[in-house]
Amino acid sequence: MIVSKKIVLHFPGRLVDRPIISRLIKDFDLNFNILKASILPDEEGLLVMELSGEQNNYDKGIRYLTHTGVKIQSLSQNVLRNEDRCTHCGACVTICPTSAFELDIKSRKVTFNNEKCIACGLCIKACPPRAMEVHF
Repeated sequence: MIVSKKIVLHFPGRLVDRPIISRLIKDFDLNFNILKASILPDEEGLLVMELSGEQNNYDKGIRYLTHTGVKIQSLSQNVLRNEDRCTHCGACVTICPTSAFELDIKSRKVTFNNEKCIACGLCIKACPPRAMEVHF
């Protein structure tokens, strides 16, 4: 069975110059799509990516990352909407490149699908009441 998950990788400074992602391809036959990256020499690196492949290979790849010292989080744990702050103005709907936000025409309510979200941060800047938060 093929799995595909959006994950956040935190690389300690000692690992940022190692070919960790290329090992996922070569050793575990996984595919990846980098959604966001911030990697500086000798500092913690952050990589938001979609990782996919056969379930068994995916599990082995995740174990490799963990054993190497990379911290892994699900992307959906990091993108949050504060429902109390959201005014359903729709500013996020027009700015989101992945259509993670949808406006229900009848109720005039905005829904957020964090499975579509790539944590680009555009909604944070566009949101007047500051209802969107990304935690890495």
